[in-house]
Amino acid sequence: MDRHEFEQLVAEALDGLPEDIQRMLENVEVTVANLPSPADLSSAGLQPGQLLFGLYQGVPRTHRTSHYGLVLPDKITIYQQPIERVYRTPEAIRTQVRKTVLHELAHHMGISEGRLRELGM
Repeated sequence: MDRHEFEQLVAEALDGLPEDIQRMLENVEVTVANLPSPADLSSAGLQPGQLLFGLYQGVPRTHRTSHYGLVLPDKITIYQQPIERVYRTPEAIRTQVRKTVLHELAHHMGISEGRLRELGM
């Protein structure tokens, strides 16, 4: 799948969010990258060679205080090659992109990795 098609899947996942959730997305940028860097893997608690489909970097909404301002946007990165390495069909890739976008947005909303595991995400 070329980059444009993959980016369209990410946009589709974002556009498919309920309006009230879309309004809650404050100061967050969603990007696509080919692969996570060693620093990205490290910040996710992973070792080189482990799979990472997406990464949230920023200050979750639940941790923002009145001092939160004039900061760079939070960043969600969706990694194309790891997803395509595991999911081979266009429909499986679409499903995993949506799941990854939702997972990383949950972190933006303040939901921990542990809680997401409990929820099956």
